[in-house]
Amino acid sequence: MTKLLAYIGSYAEASAPGVYACLFDPDKGELELTDQVTGLLNPTFLALAPELHTLYAIGESRLESGERIGEAAAYRLDPESGSLRLLNRQPTVAAPTCHISIDKTGQALFTSSYHGGLIGVSALEEGGRVGPLRQSIAHSGSSVLPVQSQARVHSLLPDRSNRFAVVCDLGLDKVIVYRIDPEGPTLTKASETATAAGAGPRHFAFHPSRPNGYVINELNSTITVFSWDEENGTLTEIETVSTLPASYDGENATADIHLSPDGRFLYGSNRGHDSLAVFAVDEETGKLRPVEHTPTGGGHPRNFALTPDGRFLLAANRDGDNIVIFRRDAETGRLTPNGKELRLSKPVCVKFMER
Repeated sequence: MTKLLAYIGSYAEASAPGVYACLFDPDKGELELTDQVTGLLNPTFLALAPELHTLYAIGESRLESGERIGEAAAYRLDPESGSLRLLNRQPTVAAPTCHISIDKTGQALFTSSYHGGLIGVSALEEGGRVGPLRQSIAHSGSSVLPVQSQARVHSLLPDRSNRFAVVCDLGLDKVIVYRIDPEGPTLTKASETATAAGAGPRHFAFHPSRPNGYVINELNSTITVFSWDEENGTLTEIETVSTLPASYDGENATADIHLSPDGRFLYGSNRGHDSLAVFAVDEETGKLRPVEHTPTGGGHPRNFALTPDGRFLLAANRDGDNIVIFRRDAETGRLTPNGKELRLSKPVCVKFMER
């Protein structure tokens, strides 16, 4: 089979490698490092625009006053080796960022700031370069836990139609839907839905075929299942389930969430229990049934990614300094480590692209 391009973002000083380019061999089930990029401070989250052969990474910089702000960097990627060449860097919102995504037209780039409670909207210019910031949206408010003393925007995900974007605000215990105007590019609020107090919504995933969405809640280690009205951009809660086994009573915080390409299984990462929670998805209702909890083979698993064909899952263990590779059973959803891993410093994000 053709090798895949894989990109990894990490916590790093600007003087050290922070973004890594790899080839993933699905026959051998292993990663080969082909390139690495320095110059960005904490490029922890990445986004890919395959049609533009461009990768985007967040970073941090400082104003002359010493204030920390966000920035976004664009890299042209070589479709054969995966190697990266810097196109440009642009400031984004007035606080460090934790997430980056692009709309499906390749015209808008979105950044999320946990520390500032901000959403940034930047234009993507011809050739994939990051343009100047067009819009900055500040959330306000709080919730019940000390960490929720302010708004804490954690992620933004456009829907399939590119009409709406779902924003998870951990500080407000809200999932807020915005309408996308790609011509602006700008966002306008369409709806908002509250989670349980103290839940802390972090990341969101849409079912690939059903009208369902799923949010993983960082602070109470749960996943909430929603019905999704794609005409009006509204969410309605169906159920909430724990990501932890009933026997576990230690500390935990969740991180990432993804569905298998066929939509039959859902996966969520636990930091503390250091596992991947596996659920079967009911084909009639979208509800979840626990299947297993698989150790990730390293501490503090953050983001993870499934290969486009769903045969493998790669988990980024920040405190384990490793990317652990799992084979996935398409019929049961279960994960088995294949005994191979890639060692690198503080990985937190994995993104795949077909060559």
